[in-house]
Amino acid sequence: MIPEPAMVPAALAEPTARVRPRWTAAVVLANVGVFAAWLGPIQVLLAKQSEAVAPGNKEFVFGLVTGVGAAVSVVANPLFGAISDRTTSRFGRRVPWVFAGAIGGVAGLLVLAGAGAVAWMVLGWCLMQLFGNALLAAITATVPDRVPILQRGVVGGWVALAQVLGALVGTGLATAVGGIGLGYVACASFLLLSVLPYLWGSGDAPLTARSPLIVRDFLRSFWISPRRYPDFGWGWLTRFLFNVGNALGTLYLFYYLQDEVGIDDADTGVLVLTAIYSLCVLITAIAFGKWSDRIARRKIFVSCSGVVMGIAGVVLAFWPTWPGAITGAIILGAGFGVYLSVDFALLTEVLPSANDRAKDLGVINIANSLPQVIAPAVAAPIVKSLGGYPVLYLLATAVTLLAAALVHQIRSVP
Repeated sequence: MIPEPAMVPAALAEPTARVRPRWTAAVVLANVGVFAAWLGPIQVLLAKQSEAVAPGNKEFVFGLVTGVGAAVSVVANPLFGAISDRTTSRFGRRVPWVFAGAIGGVAGLLVLAGAGAVAWMVLGWCLMQLFGNALLAAITATVPDRVPILQRGVVGGWVALAQVLGALVGTGLATAVGGIGLGYVACASFLLLSVLPYLWGSGDAPLTARSPLIVRDFLRSFWISPRRYPDFGWGWLTRFLFNVGNALGTLYLFYYLQDEVGIDDADTGVLVLTAIYSLCVLITAIAFGKWSDRIARRKIFVSCSGVVMGIAGVVLAFWPTWPGAITGAIILGAGFGVYLSVDFALLTEVLPSANDRAKDLGVINIANSLPQVIAPAVAAPIVKSLGGYPVLYLLATAVTLLAAALVHQIRSVP
């Protein structure tokens, strides 16, 4: 981490004051809202809608919609992050984009609620990805903006839980309300309500001055040289590989339960597994986030979490039964909880500059989004004709183990 100059604007200063639980809760809730709006559709609604629109080609339609939406997110997250970094609103750099992202995300979900054709599904999902990433880029940057390094393992653990809690909330809403359209409306309503506490009490420091915008330099800033910032490069690569493994393993969970395990009520099965998985993530994320802060080490936790997640892939590959799926969810949740909390804290410590926190985290978030483009292209032919779900889950295991090994290339973080 590059030290900050002695005199810098409040919005750019390295934080030293510990944040309060109320602020952390508001940030976590906003994250839960956007992940619920993403993962409820991905895990249940889009899969069911694809089957309704194209019953004979559901895997292709589902992969097309999620893949195009993920391609939008690859561009949207760093772009909105960079715009957020330069925003001089009196409400702060992040608040305007949290608000705009929530409104736009709701619009996308409402388009999906009425979509009866593939084109409308693609449009609605692209809107949700575009504005959801504007929200996520801004709310993620609040952590390095406001949280001191020695508190980031704990706060990072809670923020990391938002992804899992969002999956649980989104899946619950999608399953409980009945009907695809009502499921989208429920997710949209929750998204809008979830950002209100942060908007009311953000404490977001305004940026009082900014450098002139030079378009060429602005565009060049999205390339962060791995030669100049090798730890940032290794951090990006390991997160990318972890997310490729996770996307390969979870993208077709609904169809895995329906077609491989043979569960009649696959959406309820997804909800049950998500609840089990979420509980395991909750237990390990907070405990190991605190432990990581206490001993001031990150890499060993990330590496071990990858090994545990790899074991889950083996279980799902060779034990395609309901007890096997539950066991896999327990193991995967335990490993992913450690990974989410500690890896996020690690990444905030290798950001090149305080001036560009949201943009740099947006570049990091490409490592979350790009796998969602790649995974459907890889997973669909494997499931259809290249070995099925056992090959898919073993591939997910191999990629995750590679990520666990490469994290040790990061040198500046213990």
